[in-house]
Amino acid sequence: MPRTIVPTEPAGTLSDAWRTCVGTGRFNLALRRDYQDSLALVQREIGFRYIRGHGILHDDVAVHRPYDVAGHRGTAYVFTYVDQVVDAYLELGIKPFLELGFMPRALASGDQTVFWWLGNVTPPRDHAEWAALVRALLRHLVDRYGLDEVRTWPVEVWNEPNLTHFWAGADQEAYFRLYEASALAVKDVDAELQVGGPALSPGADDWWKPFADFVAERDLPADFLSVHAYTSGPAQHVPFGVYQTLGRPQELLDQFARPRTILSGTALADRPLHVTEFNTSYRPDNPVHDTAYNAACLAPVLAGGGQHADSFAYWTFSDVFEEEGVPASFFHGGFGMLAHRQVRKPTYHLYTFMARMGREVLARGADHLVTRHPGTGRVTVLAWQPVGGSADPVEPDRHEVRLSVPVGPAGADASPATAGGRVFVLRYDVDESAGNAWAAWREMGRPASPSAGQLDALHDASEPARRAFSLPVVPTADGGRVDLDLTLGRHGVTLVTLDPVRDETPPWLDDARIVARG
Repeated sequence: MPRTIVPTEPAGTLSDAWRTCVGTGRFNLALRRDYQDSLALVQREIGFRYIRGHGILHDDVAVHRPYDVAGHRGTAYVFTYVDQVVDAYLELGIKPFLELGFMPRALASGDQTVFWWLGNVTPPRDHAEWAALVRALLRHLVDRYGLDEVRTWPVEVWNEPNLTHFWAGADQEAYFRLYEASALAVKDVDAELQVGGPALSPGADDWWKPFADFVAERDLPADFLSVHAYTSGPAQHVPFGVYQTLGRPQELLDQFARPRTILSGTALADRPLHVTEFNTSYRPDNPVHDTAYNAACLAPVLAGGGQHADSFAYWTFSDVFEEEGVPASFFHGGFGMLAHRQVRKPTYHLYTFMARMGREVLARGADHLVTRHPGTGRVTVLAWQPVGGSADPVEPDRHEVRLSVPVGPAGADASPATAGGRVFVLRYDVDESAGNAWAAWREMGRPASPSAGQLDALHDASEPARRAFSLPVVPTADGGRVDLDLTLGRHGVTLVTLDPVRDETPPWLDDARIVARG
């Protein structure tokens, strides 16, 4: 297998679109301890800037409170839970990406609902009252958190209105009316608040140009566009779960790019594009989410998605999530990159690996991303086994990545301690056996409610395999190179960091004498 020569000079800057936003279960779930503990861990080890989920206007948050008591009639807007959740977010260094939905029951025009928690998906019976609710929410947030802060929070109008599950009849005209009322209400509070949509699911090509035309004809604000991306086919149901066919990773990148292609030449062509949900499967009970395959599948998406979208939000950060009801088993195919009790899944490790990558991109390939940290001499390599979809052959048990990596500063600034010396290498591996709590849980007999001891074992099994060693640097005109040969396991994702060694070993030390003989 030929060795790939990694260039010395950077080819560009690594986009951080992958960490701009992350998805979450419905708004009310943020009040739970397991949720908050999981988000705290995610923020310590990854550090997302925004969090987006459904249900801020759902009845279990109780914002919209009409009353007719003892001759007093009106509507109160109650923000008790909104404040608790947003306060918790901000304390953890993450901002809300606000999604307006779903419809409060007292304001709804019908009784159609979605999910186990019964989010109402019908238009408002009174658009003026809906607009008043939106204004009240935004005014409260501005009063509590300050105008400059709330101006940085995007406001997205609804969720997947092109699907009958999420918008009664998938009525395009009715959604456009809702969008108009919502967008104008947001701008009534402050003209610089960001509002956008339409949060379309995959396969909604016939919505984009009508949306652009409607916005242009009505001179409506649309500060950003939003879309969702998944690659799975129809659900094949089993009790408490589903199986689905899966597409190739490139299909996600193609979906990221699709809106800008369709909108080329329209008034919305230059708007920021946010993929506010993406994953392999769109189901919260598909076991693929728990596996190493999921991480390997998404590695090229995280590495390259920033070339197509301003942000793309993994759906979701935690298995504290109840769209199909309370999970029936510890591992249940949940969307989360974390299982309950903060057990890390392989996809979580993919994100922590990305968080350690450098700013300068030296090379991109079908199975690797190489970056450099300016000013430190550190080079970081993310490697993965390319995976196919359901129609492709099964991946082999091993995958080889062979790179010639430049180390230390480039050109004339090459450090003598690096050129002709050694680099310290730290390698982390996740695959079908390493860093894979789901595989360990399967060997345990798939306990629905793991005991304390089993939970400890799952935490231990979730840790990536680690190896530390050094490699010789071959002096070159560009400052020195290291030959890096990586063998990845099936569905493997590997992080490698290479740091110049400055040897400070005293001359009198002799490790061979540690175990003295004779």
